[in-house]
Amino acid sequence: PLLAAADVLADMTRHDWPADVPAGEGIVHHIAAYDADALLIEADLLPSWFWPYLHGHAASPAMNESFAAVWRTLIPRTQQTRPQWVLRDFHSPNLIWIPERSGVKRVGLIDTQDAVMGHGAYDLMSMTQDARVDIPDALAERTIQHYLSLRRTEAGFDADAFMTAYAVLGAQRATKILGIFARLSKRDGKHGYLRHMPRVSRALAKNLEHPVLAELKQWYLDHLPEAL
Repeated sequence: PLLAAADVLADMTRHDWPADVPAGEGIVHHIAAYDADALLIEADLLPSWFWPYLHGHAASPAMNESFAAVWRTLIPRTQQTRPQWVLRDFHSPNLIWIPERSGVKRVGLIDTQDAVMGHGAYDLMSMTQDARVDIPDALAERTIQHYLSLRRTEAGFDADAFMTAYAVLGAQRATKILGIFARLSKRDGKHGYLRHMPRVSRALAKNLEHPVLAELKQWYLDHLPEAL
């Protein structure tokens, strides 16, 4: 099923995706851009919530700015000239296996209301780096390679640039989720999410091994090694 879901994602790149979608009589739903502002706001969940969750006080303005400054150098690598729908919650709880169907229709999708216009690497990353379910490394790598094999036939597809975006977006998502899980515990009393933090931290550390993310990795080592 994971490979079939990768087929869906590869197929999505072959279509043009509108930013404005009819949603009923006289209603148009606008799908927001997953741009630098949106990605930075999400990354800020870490200093805003994970930091005080660990330390009991707010991070300093200087630390917040140094964190944002690193992200500003990375986010341009996640912006496509031809954005597509990014479902964002493309992971196991939202993928319904329908074996009686054929092709990409074997994968049913739910929880798509938070879709944005962004980079196709995001959904592949969120599936293979599931925050709440262990995906064996070998299966994740097999799924990624399967996806890349489908895309390599496209004119102009740059696998290295794609995997750089995958790593940057993977680090951003793990960063965001650590902040969200801390917020769910601290603000909302939903402590069950804390058991997933080690898995998310491992994903963050793995993404930070990409050479492009060396400066961000150093920031974590200097300021917040607990996140790793």
